[in-house]
Amino acid sequence: MPGVPERIGRYTVASTLGSGGMGEVFLAFSPAGDPVAVKLIRADRLNPLTRERFEREARAARKVVGTGRVARFLDADPYADRPWMAMDYVPGRTLLEEIDARGPLPAVQVASLGALLSEGLAAVHAAELLHRDMKPQNVIMGDYGPVIIDFGLAAFTDATHESLSHSGMIVGTVRCMPPEQAAGRPHVTAAADVYALGTVLLYAAAGHFPYDGTRWESIVAQVASPEHAPDLSGVPEALLPLLTAAFAHEPQDRPTLEQVADACSAVMSAAGVTAAAARQTLIARTAGGGSGAARLTPEVEDRLRDLAEPAPGPDTLPAESPAVEEAPEAPAPEPGPPVPAAPARPRVPASRRVADELRKAYASRPAL
Repeated sequence: MPGVPERIGRYTVASTLGSGGMGEVFLAFSPAGDPVAVKLIRADRLNPLTRERFEREARAARKVVGTGRVARFLDADPYADRPWMAMDYVPGRTLLEEIDARGPLPAVQVASLGALLSEGLAAVHAAELLHRDMKPQNVIMGDYGPVIIDFGLAAFTDATHESLSHSGMIVGTVRCMPPEQAAGRPHVTAAADVYALGTVLLYAAAGHFPYDGTRWESIVAQVASPEHAPDLSGVPEALLPLLTAAFAHEPQDRPTLEQVADACSAVMSAAGVTAAAARQTLIARTAGGGSGAARLTPEVEDRLRDLAEPAPGPDTLPAESPAVEEAPEAPAPEPGPPVPAAPARPRVPASRRVADELRKAYASRPAL
């Protein structure tokens, strides 16, 4: 695999999942064989302050507990030549991909999405952290519902046409950031994540963002202006009050995450659907990309085979060697009714069995 590292920290790389302005994302395996998503940060996106900030956030990220809605932070090295972080690998496609492929979700499913993501963000905030880059691309629609990813990576965001206006001043993605971030305020609160969650729900409900344009500067100007109302066209009537409140220009005027969850519950109740049933319909619509899990690519199949195949050594039997030595011929048994012979089973090398098990275990489509 040209250009792909064989190892990152203690993780063995199997394939590339994606790349972007922040760096590259790889599917890798721990020494025990667990799949992880490893983000390798671009060296030109760093300075001593971002390294130090990420180190603090990496320690705090381990405290996020009590929810299955945030991909677990596993490991990181902010002081490597190319810093990296490892998180749980969540099979599935992003909310952005789901909506772009199949169109907006019904109001009840959007409400379920909002309630579930609110619980995830609440766990992040309980650890005294912010996500700072909530967007449809950072929500994976997995087999058990939505999962928030890339939490903690905002420390590495630097000036790009898609992310910032001034290096170190605005952190986030311009179409999903609140006015206080667009204005470059150095300190934001939990209300910033509430606003960004609103952009996620708006995209799920209507397939567009609150502000858009051909240049990031024009989008930032729209977001920062209190005179420029967000575009809520196409939003179901039941969701308009919630999204209108989430996009309030002043942070203190936005609802809390608990209030967002309550509003989502009210939408589900008004439709006569329990939260559990709404979650099931959301999963039925979005899990596996709506068309079943895709199998691993041939390149990843080859890589898994390489990882599973042991190197030849003095204790390795040749492929043609019998598994055990033949026993001495036993005395002929007493005559009796004929017994049909059992079909011969070819001996499968242990390395091939391991590779087959890995292929079965990780046959879902890797998309982060």
